[in-house]
Amino acid sequence: MKKLLKFTPILVFAILLSSCSSVRVAADYDREANFDNYKTFAFFKPGIDKAEINDIDKRRILRAIEAELMAKGMTKSENPDMLVSIFTKSTQRVDVYNNAWGFGGWGWGGFNRWGWGWGPGWGGSNVSTRTEGMLFIDFIDTSEKELIWQGSGTGYLTTRNIEKKEERIKEFVAKTLEQFPPEE
Repeated sequence: MKKLLKFTPILVFAILLSSCSSVRVAADYDREANFDNYKTFAFFKPGIDKAEINDIDKRRILRAIEAELMAKGMTKSENPDMLVSIFTKSTQRVDVYNNAWGFGGWGWGGFNRWGWGWGPGWGGSNVSTRTEGMLFIDFIDTSEKELIWQGSGTGYLTTRNIEKKEERIKEFVAKTLEQFPPEE
């Protein structure tokens, strides 16, 4: 039992860490579109240029989308069946945790009961700031000039480590495109 109690904080931290790393996805599509007809794609530059992220991350996203679509049997073309566009949103999330475990003063009922002192205990607060990003991937029918599919991935972003950032972008794209083409 004592061993279980020792590992409980580690287990809780691991669960929290893994829940923060997940990407939540959603997709919507035109039920009238025949997705079997879409075999080729190209990127829609005017839409991509409007995405409010740096050019390096745009290229990372586009390479990840290209790899995923090619893995699904599609090919990049100068005369495509559909165009691919992206846009992004981000929000800062500030979490304030009160009653955190920490080091400080403790006591119970004043000087006449249990006394006052310094040491470990509950108290204080902790502030955490994270950036939550959303990546939207749009597929547009080239002949009709209409949106036929939109997927979005939402999750927390990593910006400090380039390798982790690239992996995170690939994860966003892969999880989002799991829902393409839609199964009916």
